[in-house]
Amino acid sequence: MTVLASHLKISGDRIVPRHVAIIMDGNGRWARARGKPRTMGHRAGVEAVRRTVQTAADIGIEYLTLYGFSTENWKRPEGEVSDLMGLLRLFIKRELATLDKNGVQIKIIGDRHRFAADIRELLDNAEKRTATNSRLKLTIALSYGARAELVDAVRQIAHQVASGKLTENDITEDLIEQNLSTAGMPDPDLLIRTSGEQRISNFLLWQSAYTEFVFDDVLWPDFDREHLERAIESFAGRERRFGAVL
Repeated sequence: MTVLASHLKISGDRIVPRHVAIIMDGNGRWARARGKPRTMGHRAGVEAVRRTVQTAADIGIEYLTLYGFSTENWKRPEGEVSDLMGLLRLFIKRELATLDKNGVQIKIIGDRHRFAADIRELLDNAEKRTATNSRLKLTIALSYGARAELVDAVRQIAHQVASGKLTENDITEDLIEQNLSTAGMPDPDLLIRTSGEQRISNFLLWQSAYTEFVFDDVLWPDFDREHLERAIESFAGRERRFGAVL
């Protein structure tokens, strides 16, 4: 096995990716298979989030990024979106104190302006309250789309060029990264998608250029420690060359 040590850490006797990203998919199918409304699938999915955050902290992952709600999800039926917003409120109110106590730092990426004012306030408070925590850096992508993120980055850079702060020759990959919502974070080493779907659905397109992928058939509400550890085991056995010959 050949790896670049700067992208990994050793936790106990295992190799652990520094940054794991997860596309949490399958809540609706989980509910349908049980004859329940989609809302019940989303509620079960929240429990999977709780388990996954705890497991990630326990095994030494430094960064965990969860795809919670995409820009496309706003197109879902109004009732389902309303239910999801209610779950988001409930999750933050119920879990914030525990996350803070456990050393979890919360960061929100995405267009939060589309959320109701009270949700924006909850998100802002969660980020401020946990800003100095360092055990696990939890990023939640809400109203997020990678293409929109890239468009925003290009606009920010174009504005700096137009104002004379930059020239076209100053535009580099590093500059683009500095203008993304994930600025300051390492790129994901491992991206997991549940439910058997094998696409990344407009999630971290720039950041995933050299990310390893694991597609698991498990529906998100059933995702647990065993599934995360199995994905990490698969990751640890891969040769990562980053375009080079090692």
